[in-house]
Amino acid sequence: MNILFVADPLEQFKIYKDTTFSMMREAQRRGHEISACEPRDLGWQTGQPVTGQVRDIRLTGNADVWFTETPRRLAPLHGFDAVVMRKDPPFDAEYIYATHLLGQAEREGAAVVNRPASLREHPEKLAVMEFQQFTAPTLVTRDPAAVRAFHAEHRDIILKPLDGMGGMGIFRVREDGLNLGSITETLNKDGAETIMVQRFVPEIAAGDKRILIIAGEPVPFVLARIPQGSEVRGNLAAGGKGVAQPLSPRNREIAEAVGSALAPRGLLLIGLDVIGDYVTEINVTSPTCFQEITEQTGFDVPAMFVDALEAEVARGN
Repeated sequence: MNILFVADPLEQFKIYKDTTFSMMREAQRRGHEISACEPRDLGWQTGQPVTGQVRDIRLTGNADVWFTETPRRLAPLHGFDAVVMRKDPPFDAEYIYATHLLGQAEREGAAVVNRPASLREHPEKLAVMEFQQFTAPTLVTRDPAAVRAFHAEHRDIILKPLDGMGGMGIFRVREDGLNLGSITETLNKDGAETIMVQRFVPEIAAGDKRILIIAGEPVPFVLARIPQGSEVRGNLAAGGKGVAQPLSPRNREIAEAVGSALAPRGLLLIGLDVIGDYVTEINVTSPTCFQEITEQTGFDVPAMFVDALEAEVARGN
């Protein structure tokens, strides 16, 4: 196959932990050809297919110069066997525009993973609304009064923006309510933006578990991202320690319920964030933790993903 990865700039990859890199490495190991571009490289013109200014690359196995490339070329997206959308959040207007371009490429015959329409329909914070049986008490609002009432009821809460990643912009407010008004104003930009508020789940001390679901099937290990020191966030980007653990029966129950609902919608790869018994986010844009789980357990997550991608492309042919 010839696979196009739509991702962040290659020069920014931290290949020792990057999941997209691990996908590329496994694909190349199997003999597939790899190309890459950024969302800003996509374009469309009346009467023409959606195209990208793409870089055909080869992985070198050298950590210092990890890829070589040919000169950029303009290529129609439907000319690739698969297009893998791996752009990190923020889930902003430009991200939405990219999914529309990818949706047009899909209509022209491109096999896009995850499906563009499903990316739009499942923003990572708000997707939990469909699975309320697995969520802690949650509020989505712009209204500071609603935030204050939620805090009065639950006493210990987490506030976060809807478009962040890696733990950015997450605040905890305890029973004393210290700085609740200021935090709310900062996050909702004085009522201009919607935010999410959740009851604090004390099981975060045991880790914010990343559960990966590939083609509807849970990966048999999770990565518990454990907060360090006085930090409330377990995200690896916020300094959390990643510890791989076997998938528990409760984790499997949650993952199978979510996977059976979402995989048929074209979401080949899903990353659940679970604290205790509660789903806090459903990540579908660019779920991570492939390398950490593989290195700690020996279970080859990239191989499972590329198996699923190959099967998906085969079904479409």
